[in-house]
Amino acid sequence: MAKVKKAPRPKAETPKGFRDYFGAEVTERTHMLQKIAGVYHHYGFEALESSAVETVEALGKFLPDVDRPNEGVFAWQEFDENDKGAWMALRYDLTAPLARVYAQHRNELPTPYRRFAMGPVWRNEKPGPGRFRQFYQCDADTVGTASMAADAEICAMLSDTLETVGIPRGDYLVRVNNRKVMNGVLEVMGLGDDQAARDNVLRTIDKFDKVGEAGVRELLTKGRLDASGAFIDGVGLSEDQAEPVIAFLTSKAADVAKTFDNLRGAVGTSSVGAEGISELEQIAELLDAGGYGADRIEIDPSIVRGLGYYTGPVYEAELTFEIFDEKGRKRQFGSVAGGGRYDDLVKRFTGQAVPATGVSIGVDRLLAALREKGRLTSTSVGPVVVTVMDRDRMADYQAMVSELRNAGIRAEVYLGNPKNFGNQLKYADKRNSPVAVIEGGDEKDRGVVQIKDLILGAQIAESATLEEWKERPSQFEVPRDQLVAKVREILEGQAD
Repeated sequence: MAKVKKAPRPKAETPKGFRDYFGAEVTERTHMLQKIAGVYHHYGFEALESSAVETVEALGKFLPDVDRPNEGVFAWQEFDENDKGAWMALRYDLTAPLARVYAQHRNELPTPYRRFAMGPVWRNEKPGPGRFRQFYQCDADTVGTASMAADAEICAMLSDTLETVGIPRGDYLVRVNNRKVMNGVLEVMGLGDDQAARDNVLRTIDKFDKVGEAGVRELLTKGRLDASGAFIDGVGLSEDQAEPVIAFLTSKAADVAKTFDNLRGAVGTSSVGAEGISELEQIAELLDAGGYGADRIEIDPSIVRGLGYYTGPVYEAELTFEIFDEKGRKRQFGSVAGGGRYDDLVKRFTGQAVPATGVSIGVDRLLAALREKGRLTSTSVGPVVVTVMDRDRMADYQAMVSELRNAGIRAEVYLGNPKNFGNQLKYADKRNSPVAVIEGGDEKDRGVVQIKDLILGAQIAESATLEEWKERPSQFEVPRDQLVAKVREILEGQAD
């Protein structure tokens, strides 16, 4: 009889592009989400939790190739009796689900509808350093109003959010532009409805921060040599055609009124360009009235994020402090949030234009920024551990834990093998526990407990002399009825 071949054991490894998050990291993210939610709620936005799965048809915009309906998303096909069921996908952002929710429930929702949402999103893209296929976003959107006051409010709220989570004024800048101004520039360039040429121009503009004015001019016209010596083909525009783009990109001035004058020169007689400038002027006026100066929010024509997606104002939050990259070179941290006005997204479902604007914060990027500034640590305080000296007295130890928990103190009983007491303290050390409680038979008979300050003990063991160790005991014996009071006293002392 042939020997049955054993199935190979599965590999214990994280899928490519994903990662696991443990206690301290989860706690840090939870605290940040709570702070962001607090600001959003303070501004009058209501929470929305929608499904992580949407139909591919509803997600829409990530699907340029109908022959590959899962491009860019994690998708699968439901099977019906004809084996041709609907395609489903994990959401790639929180905005597309909002458009579906609003279109589906618009008759029951208030107008405007102000909502915030937080949660993981998934993108079927090539992973890289710090770039994962699952990550968290925090969105806030206003649907159903064309007022520039909604856009100004989003920018102000973004500024307040960054300061609330620990990014001080001077370390960030919210930069604002308008898609309509860029459309005006494209119009005076004579590109009309040539979408391919327009897209090429937009991609070139997006390189302004890297290659500067001269580099953009070369890329718009005949091309340029990059730093490696390779030649990059240009868009093929004439010098006259490229000039409005250069005027647009260099229009930012120290005085915002001068910036608007420069933009008017860049868009010429374009009516859509003039409309975009007017909207930016309204936003600037509203922000100024609210006390948000150029040190926090500024008009910046070089911001072109997602211009193919947005229909009006766009904004981006950039952290301005420097960090060192993996090669030890200084660079700015960069963008942690962005958004804008997208008046056509709900129209896909309703056939009617529904104005909307919103912002999305990249939580993982923001957490990384706070770590870079030393405002987060990767450690968290564990629970008080009640050790087990006699397994037949587990009820006594559970009573201690209940008292501590009822007093609001995080605590647990050691549930491993209690035979080796040293292993219990090693366990407490791995949990980063601040205190261990010990009650053996002798302590039980005398009505006392031993309370060990593990944080102080570690500090003493690391650096103290024998005399200092004797003067600063890290273990205390107290009457059993003083357990909670002494533990609280130690915890308060550790927090100081």
